[in-house]
Amino acid sequence: MERIRHKMVNVNGISMHVAEKGEGPVILFLHGFPELWYTWRHQIIALSSLGYHAVAPDLRGYGDTEAPTAISSYSCMQIVGDLVALIDSLGVEQVFLVAHDWGAIIGWYLCLFRPDRVKAFVCLSVPFMPRKPQMKPVESMRLFFGDDYYICRFQEPGKIEAEIARYGASNVLKKIISSRKPGPPCMPKDNAFGIKPDTPITLPSWFSEEDLSYYANKFNKKGFTGALNYYRAFDLNWEQTAPWTNTQVKVPVKFIVGDLDSVYTTPGMKEYVNGGDFKRDAPMLEEVVIMKGVGHFINQERADEINSHIHDFIKNF
Repeated sequence: MERIRHKMVNVNGISMHVAEKGEGPVILFLHGFPELWYTWRHQIIALSSLGYHAVAPDLRGYGDTEAPTAISSYSCMQIVGDLVALIDSLGVEQVFLVAHDWGAIIGWYLCLFRPDRVKAFVCLSVPFMPRKPQMKPVESMRLFFGDDYYICRFQEPGKIEAEIARYGASNVLKKIISSRKPGPPCMPKDNAFGIKPDTPITLPSWFSEEDLSYYANKFNKKGFTGALNYYRAFDLNWEQTAPWTNTQVKVPVKFIVGDLDSVYTTPGMKEYVNGGDFKRDAPMLEEVVIMKGVGHFINQERADEINSHIHDFIKNF
């Protein structure tokens, strides 16, 4: 991978795997579910060649990073703690932040808790989700989207892991990454991932069999429980972030999403992003980019364009 360096770093009581390349101002890349540092391979190579130090960890519970067993170990407080320790280990005060999916959720928490550590944030797919004090998030999701909504289906420990084991990590990853189905993502109880043995799944052109093999090998080794525990800590995050209710995010932000993304096509999301509420909650939101004909895994599907979007924004700071 063009001499990407790998190292292990002790952060916040765990051992974290980090991929990095280049010298200069640090760009911290945070992956989502079900991914790894590897999702940023194109960005690491491109941005390091432009004079930046690209740093992409496997988040807690993923890949070659340690995976504590307790669900409470996956709260936003713990994961932001990992990232602050990682930034400290790099010997810098501030980083540029680029994040996608669950990485974006954690990125918003990092900006909320420690805006002093983030110069600017390029956020992919998931906008800021302000805390709603009236109702816990999982209960709210169940009410709006039903028991089959994917986050609700992920709540019971061991259950979705058993369904993944039934079909195999490779098939499940292939199905998730190739999906273009609009939101809200729901998982029927008889076949959560909609995998049919007699119907082959075709990988998109931007994700090779080699890429799939890298992912599958890591998830076969680590399992999915750590990754799923992020979803199981949703309500815990709600409890822990009560002091930040109605707090604005005061970091410069550029938000990018595909118009086919299952997050963006979930009811209410387009209105939030485009109707003024997003800007109210993140007043330093400078730009919203809606990319046409693009799905959820935007940094891989449109790697060159995302690389340009990142550079065009962060070069101003």
